[in-house]
Amino acid sequence: MKKSLLYIFSIIILLITPFLGEVDLDFTNLFSKDTLDYKIFWDLRVPRSLLAFFVGAILALSGLIFQIIFKNQLITPYTLGIASGTTLFTAISIVFFPTLVLSISGVVGSIFTILILYFISRYINKNQIAVSTNTILLIGISLSYFYSSALMLVFYISNLQENYSIVRFTLGSLDTVGFFDSFVVFIFSIILYFVIFKNRFNIKLLLVSNDTAFLKGLNVQKTNITLLVVISLSVGVSISIVGPIGFIGLIVPHIIKLIYKKSAEKLIFPVFFFGGIFLVICDLIARNLNTDSALPIGVVTAFVGAPFFIYLLIRRNKKLN
Repeated sequence: MKKSLLYIFSIIILLITPFLGEVDLDFTNLFSKDTLDYKIFWDLRVPRSLLAFFVGAILALSGLIFQIIFKNQLITPYTLGIASGTTLFTAISIVFFPTLVLSISGVVGSIFTILILYFISRYINKNQIAVSTNTILLIGISLSYFYSSALMLVFYISNLQENYSIVRFTLGSLDTVGFFDSFVVFIFSIILYFVIFKNRFNIKLLLVSNDTAFLKGLNVQKTNITLLVVISLSVGVSISIVGPIGFIGLIVPHIIKLIYKKSAEKLIFPVFFFGGIFLVICDLIARNLNTDSALPIGVVTAFVGAPFFIYLLIRRNKKLN
């Protein structure tokens, strides 16, 4: 019953979010195309709420699956360098190719990172049957450091206006006009959910161990690579549109596990749904702080996520002791 009320409360939040903001709307004008209220509601607030929901859903569900694949509860969708790669390529586009659509350069960055991860890990493990997830993880962390250094170089050689654009992107923003961005993210969120749901029984085997999954007849390498590619593309597309937004993939899966107390393969929809709701709430906070402009969404999620991350580390340390 309590969980049903949680869903109802979350749906209510999702529905009322477009009505809340610094500008009060006249409800009688929401269906009059020539009014400012109509444009604010349908061109700005509704697309923004949908974009926030589906981006949050992608990041949260990706975090859950990453934690299963790498057998580490502190792994997030950003660990493999996808976010850093997307951010770097977007910054390069801002400085050197200003006419190029940023989302395209961001997606190129995510695909480029995936290819590097795959081919280097295959080369290192060329004499082994399966690609080690630890190998992929270490390569991803190394790529993140390399991308961060390269981003500092790009930042250093850019001018003041380009610096501002890069900083704004790295802080994350859900600003959007029209439904195109939210529709693109919606498509990738559905693809991500479908692939993960289709592999839910394989995920259940991976929860035990890779060896057990292999003995049960599962092609562990194929399953891991499929999930990593789909997740990386979905996360990459999201980041290319809204910028890097951290901690959602870490916070939401753990909160849902605490609430539902079920095996991870049974939490696919709750994590997907409440991940979206979490980012919608964070965006609602960011837009209603009476500041000159909306607070960058990455700042809000970091304020919420950093203390929770420390809490998880302390809790994990207590269990180990």
